[in-house]
Amino acid sequence: MTPTDPKDPVRIAQMAADPMMKQASRDFFLKSCEYRYSYNFSWLGVAIIQYPQDLVATQEIIWRTKPDVIIETGIAHGGSLVFYASMLELLGGSGRVIGVDIDIRAHNRAVIERHPMMKRITMIEGSSIDEATVSRVRDLARGAKRVMVALDSNHTHDHVLRELQLYSPLVTKGNYLIVFDTVVDDMPTSLLGNRPWGPGNNPKTAVHEFLKTNRRFRIDKEIESKLLVTVAPDGYLECIAD
Repeated sequence: MTPTDPKDPVRIAQMAADPMMKQASRDFFLKSCEYRYSYNFSWLGVAIIQYPQDLVATQEIIWRTKPDVIIETGIAHGGSLVFYASMLELLGGSGRVIGVDIDIRAHNRAVIERHPMMKRITMIEGSSIDEATVSRVRDLARGAKRVMVALDSNHTHDHVLRELQLYSPLVTKGNYLIVFDTVVDDMPTSLLGNRPWGPGNNPKTAVHEFLKTNRRFRIDKEIESKLLVTVAPDGYLECIAD
């Protein structure tokens, strides 16, 4: 492995440990939030409220792990659903995306349903922690050999912790459970607006609580180290056991 290899773990570790890089990354992220930076982008024509760095990391995961089913809680405009479906399209086969949202707005649903990637997408309207919703997801995922889950809905501690408890059993060994917006724990309240979540009550606190008792998952710190700019610090969870 050469020093210029993009996967060189030594170089990645050195970069992540560099205090100037860490501070520059944090400064960029916090300043970018003032301009709603994550709203600047679309995927195949559909708005996707994500940082490009996390999209790159997620496509690496999908290409490497090759899930048959990807489950996402929190649909918003639908860009992430289209992103996941397009990755499965590139992989070939019959891979499916299941999207869950408590309120799929009519104009967002219409955009998603018109998209060519809709052929791989199933949407479920309902609370992601309602047993009836979870039961439908389980039914749709039944028989899949490789399952990935992404949690990006209500960001309160209690809600995300319940999602982790309900959806983590569906994730298969070697695949990932990605918890977005764990970065809320590291942000000043002035940037969060009038939201029910904030420092001490957010997806990261839920992840840490979940991992106290669940040994099937580990935080993949290398992903965070190579990104530096991410909305999911401590949120890339690799399933390491059946």
